[in-house]
Amino acid sequence: MTTNRVNPHFTLEDQGITGLQNVYYNLSEAALVEQALKRGEGTLGQGGALLVTTGEFTGRSPNDKFVVRTQDVEDTIWWENNAPMDSDAFDRLHSDMLEHMQGKDVYAQDLIGGADPSTSINVRVVTELAWHGLFIRHLMCRPNADALQEFVADYTILNCPSFQADPARHGCNSSTVIALNFEKKLILIANTEYAGENKKSVFTLLNYLLPDKGIMPMHCSANHKIGNPVDSAIFFGLSGTGKTTLSADTDRVLVGDDEHGWSDRGIFNFEGGCYAKTINLSPKAEPEIYATTSKFGTVIENMIFDPDTLELDFEDSSLTENMRCAYPLDYISNASDSGLAGAPKNVILLTCDAFGVLPPLARLTPAQAMYHFLSGFTSKMAGTERGVTAPKPAFSTCFGAPFMPRRPEVYGNLLRDKIAKHDATCWLVNTGWTGGAYGTGSRMPIKATRALLTAALSGSLDHAEYRKDVHFGFDVPLLVEGVDDRLLNPRQTWQDQNAYDVQAEKLVGMFSANFEQYVPYIDDDVKSVAIG
Repeated sequence: MTTNRVNPHFTLEDQGITGLQNVYYNLSEAALVEQALKRGEGTLGQGGALLVTTGEFTGRSPNDKFVVRTQDVEDTIWWENNAPMDSDAFDRLHSDMLEHMQGKDVYAQDLIGGADPSTSINVRVVTELAWHGLFIRHLMCRPNADALQEFVADYTILNCPSFQADPARHGCNSSTVIALNFEKKLILIANTEYAGENKKSVFTLLNYLLPDKGIMPMHCSANHKIGNPVDSAIFFGLSGTGKTTLSADTDRVLVGDDEHGWSDRGIFNFEGGCYAKTINLSPKAEPEIYATTSKFGTVIENMIFDPDTLELDFEDSSLTENMRCAYPLDYISNASDSGLAGAPKNVILLTCDAFGVLPPLARLTPAQAMYHFLSGFTSKMAGTERGVTAPKPAFSTCFGAPFMPRRPEVYGNLLRDKIAKHDATCWLVNTGWTGGAYGTGSRMPIKATRALLTAALSGSLDHAEYRKDVHFGFDVPLLVEGVDDRLLNPRQTWQDQNAYDVQAEKLVGMFSANFEQYVPYIDDDVKSVAIG
């Protein structure tokens, strides 16, 4: 039996998926909330938000991701970073998942990856959970009714949390698996209810497809000046570095909070929604994001709430530090209607330095920008991946290694060329620790970070006085209005400044050791700025 919200001419039966009980195509937000509540998948919260938990998996499972090793991608995949899966193992996994789904209800959402119609892809996401359908409907771009009538999927995602993979039979590491087959244009996700795997799978697809078109795919947020989409900025960074928070600036228009492309036409959002961390979310510091947590249909993941009043506890991380909310982009009042903007005038690389060494703002040369982009230094924040319970210093190339199918220099060279062509100014922003390392110092004040970014984006730092950092070689402003001068020189914030020097040298050594892997693939100008 099939229930059609929008009657598709391209059905799951057309894709060889048969034997299901009910297939719900393209249900609206209200209908998906209704289904989720009826099935006991969540609780209706204040304002009509949907409160859910994701069970055992409260973050991504990077060690369970695979790319099927087929002839068409053999020479282009970065195999050192992407675990291979045999084609036959994938076929067994696919067949066993379909057999497992026999007689079950599923929710199919026909969506678009990419706001630029000239480069977008059609993605059908088939989920076992109604709230996963709601989540991905928020996060991807939604075709209009006319487009749905002619929709044919370029790629399909099958997500079945109740299916457990068999490592011996399916060529994976555990009962959880995320397997991408470019040849069959199919992604299989099993044994995890963490909804972020759905959107990151689409991101991985676009990361592979777009470079062949000369487009730079980016793990970044983006905004632009009000009334002037040509004056845009992008914010690279891993989860927990502030991409969502810092791009949701009430004085600028939000293009998107996580994933974008940079073409000759400008930048474009991959998504139609936002996926924001809610730990310690404040109505004063982040009013727009906070407000979404009590709007209809917002998906609230893994938050503790009062069973009587349904009031959310933004400080209780007993389920996970990685508690989140997912909502459509138009829930942010100053969000872009189009998801498009001009080429960025400013490129910001966000890092969360748990060592307490890096300054809150530094200006980078293009070569330094490529160096720090390839390095991708940050601290993995608690909960963003399984097993991470405290900030953990790490290097994640391109600020998104888990989602990069191609070698890092492919993305690094694209970024270098885009920066040069559009004469963008590059900045490194540390949203991590100051006054000491994690456990001793304190988190960088968000008020200071916002003031620094405002100064950088306004151009007021173009003619400021800078010092040359002795450890990293980049330029650090001496004075910025509204920011404590001591913050700009992190050494001065430490009680024991000799301890700072030891910590800085340790971090320099980590940078240098990590960067050795890229030396054979980069230009001399980037090699010349390598630190250590």
